[in-house]
Amino acid sequence: MIPRYSRPVMTNIWAPENRYRIWFEIEALACEAMAKFGFIPQEAAVAIRRNGDTAMEVFGPDDVNAIEKIEAEVRHDVIAFLTWLAGKIGEDSRFVHLGMTSSDVLDTCLAVQITQAADILLEDLDNVLKALKSQAYAHKYTLTIGRSHGIHAEPTTFGVKLAGYYAEFMRNRERLVAARKEVATCAISGAVGTYAHIDPRIESYVAQQLGLVAEPVSTQVIPRDRHAAFFCTLAVIASSIERLATEIRHLQRSEVREAEEFFHAGQKGSSAMPHKRNPVLSENLTGLARLVRSHVIPALENVALWHERDISHSSVERVICPDGTIALDFALARLSGMMEKLVVYPHQMQANLESLGGVVHSGEVLLALARAGLSREQAYRIVQRCAMQTWTKLGTAEGKSFRENLDADPEITGHVAPEILDKAMDGSMHIQNVDYIFNRVFEE
Repeated sequence: MIPRYSRPVMTNIWAPENRYRIWFEIEALACEAMAKFGFIPQEAAVAIRRNGDTAMEVFGPDDVNAIEKIEAEVRHDVIAFLTWLAGKIGEDSRFVHLGMTSSDVLDTCLAVQITQAADILLEDLDNVLKALKSQAYAHKYTLTIGRSHGIHAEPTTFGVKLAGYYAEFMRNRERLVAARKEVATCAISGAVGTYAHIDPRIESYVAQQLGLVAEPVSTQVIPRDRHAAFFCTLAVIASSIERLATEIRHLQRSEVREAEEFFHAGQKGSSAMPHKRNPVLSENLTGLARLVRSHVIPALENVALWHERDISHSSVERVICPDGTIALDFALARLSGMMEKLVVYPHQMQANLESLGGVVHSGEVLLALARAGLSREQAYRIVQRCAMQTWTKLGTAEGKSFRENLDADPEITGHVAPEILDKAMDGSMHIQNVDYIFNRVFEE
């Protein structure tokens, strides 16, 4: 991922320095287990750990370059690392990687890196949830117009809107916890996963020390359905980010202007038009969401490997694992910051709610007529007629409010008293169950 959309806390996980440190940790833990169960001398495991730790404490770019130089010759990344490591450990290096295959190191390391990335993403989600909850409570009773098909429907509150997003991101958090658990598996099982040259207890020890579980059947690799499920989860989270970003983009439109991204002092919106305040953050989030979702198909296609293993998945994962987690981390961090500083205009929400002359209360007027004894079909015809008279002439000299048209309609006045219409057109009725919604979303 390009630096523009990267945060060091996540990029460090995918840096070669972290990868090689994890590789050594896997090899050292395997040696400790082999010594524990009597397969190699105890003093050899101690020396491997001591000398390796010493090398890893000062491990840096020069060491990465040295390993890559070896790889340029041997054309094998794990062998290149083991060759470099042997030079640091000395004679006891003959016990390193004993009975293991490259995928034991590669796949177990990838599981560690993905779980490290998932932990950061979970923190990111917590920050998004915190921002959404704060804004939802701040605008719990702030009336705004609800829209269906982009058209005014009935009043809701801005807090209820945000509570819905909070609930969605809570589901996303639960999905990510499950996806993290599914991908946190370890394989130290040998060339085709039969433990022919290594005791299964070695795998169990390494898994426990790394906070993983042993893969039940690993062939030579950990099955990629696990990884596919993880990237599908990232894609769902990305889609939720886009849904919220799209909402903010719509609310910031000049014709709506109910909420907008915080505009920093000195910020410029256009090189040509000084008045512009553009939803650049939410537009950026929309693009990043597309990028994260694009990793789903290659992740799914990685599931179908040949026999016990091929490496068609390897090149894919070298791209999508860092890029997908880095992009989503950046997007979630940007989203939480955007929502924390979101500027809300309740007066504009009220103005928009009233802008169609009261027709947004047509549903409750319909119910009032039905309660008065009219059939639903008859009531619908009458209310729609009055609403359309307002809708089509709104802003013209002949235009009348919805209430004025209702009061002038003999089929209305003959069935419903004015005080009933007053109640039907009172926006406060739409907040009577807001507490119930909030208790269900935030208390449960």
